[in-house]
Amino acid sequence: MTYSLDKLKKINDLFAFDEHEPFQDLHFKWDPNTGMQAIVAIHSTRLGPAFGGCRFVNYDHTDSAIIDALRLAKGMSYKSAATGLNYGGGKSVIIKPRGNFDRKALFAAFGRFIHELNGRYITAKDSGTTLEDMDIIAEQTPYVASTSSMNDPSPYTAHGVRLGIAAAVKFKLGRESLEGITVAIQGAGYVGYYLAQELHKVGAKLIMTDVDAAACERVKQAFNATIVAPEAIYGVDCDVFAPAALGAIINEDTITQLQCSIVAGATNNQLAEPIHGYALKERGILYAPDYVINSGGIIQAASIYDKLDEAQITTKIEHLYDVLLDIFGRAQAADLPTHVIADQMALARLNGEVKQSNTVAV
Repeated sequence: MTYSLDKLKKINDLFAFDEHEPFQDLHFKWDPNTGMQAIVAIHSTRLGPAFGGCRFVNYDHTDSAIIDALRLAKGMSYKSAATGLNYGGGKSVIIKPRGNFDRKALFAAFGRFIHELNGRYITAKDSGTTLEDMDIIAEQTPYVASTSSMNDPSPYTAHGVRLGIAAAVKFKLGRESLEGITVAIQGAGYVGYYLAQELHKVGAKLIMTDVDAAACERVKQAFNATIVAPEAIYGVDCDVFAPAALGAIINEDTITQLQCSIVAGATNNQLAEPIHGYALKERGILYAPDYVINSGGIIQAASIYDKLDEAQITTKIEHLYDVLLDIFGRAQAADLPTHVIADQMALARLNGEVKQSNTVAV
């Protein structure tokens, strides 16, 4: 469940919050020398060390950063569990300082903070952080993935999303190919660009938007994408709406605008509230659960610890096609939203009902 700041205030404290959304532990670190204010949320280590990226963005309130970390950590637990990875879920956020700061010193301090957790949490690149930031962290601790010596996870995420879109198109529209399918991509950043590239190669028609005009022009020139204003993307006539930017964008305001058969994209936490998964179902829109379809990045990022070669990484990502078909089929048989089925699968592993393995829990 997504909690707003007002809801957290109503809950009063973190111990009460834990009754609603259980988490394992929460760590805070302030470094006065660099101004670093960081939070690490660990949702679960039931399947292995908690794995999840580091966000470096502005927050209006510390409470907002806490909510973000807790919400995203839970998503990482479910992502690993539902896709068969032997990792728990965690997330870190660094509250971006306002004004001038020494970025290298700040991320070195963050690396020392991560090392203090003794391997319970492995960090990685996320919104606002770069491969160079990960390199600085790696000078302080081995518990970091997606450094510049590793491949960028963005193309792997995009590959998994493209396969997930193909699975959804097969299930919902009965089509084996994406040729001629119209996909509206919200976001033309790293993953959005690579997703557009993959879809363009297989003959899909692209409608795209981004707040960055240069990013829009880039995909227009490279992939013949039709560009629309950010506020118009929800209402375009398309087969697939693919969020690749902001979370919580499937909400009561946007659902009524959607003119698609499928929602399948790369963004984490696409549903503003679980009820919106039910609303999509009511409208006959097939939803590809976000933490399953976008898990290609974590599969690649975790490969250094799993000692997987490129062929093995590709095999695991390509298996997401079958996982999503299974989720869609189960949801149809049970007459339930797809996100409910995905959650059930994830919880079955987290609760020990499905034994830990290197294959997907089905």
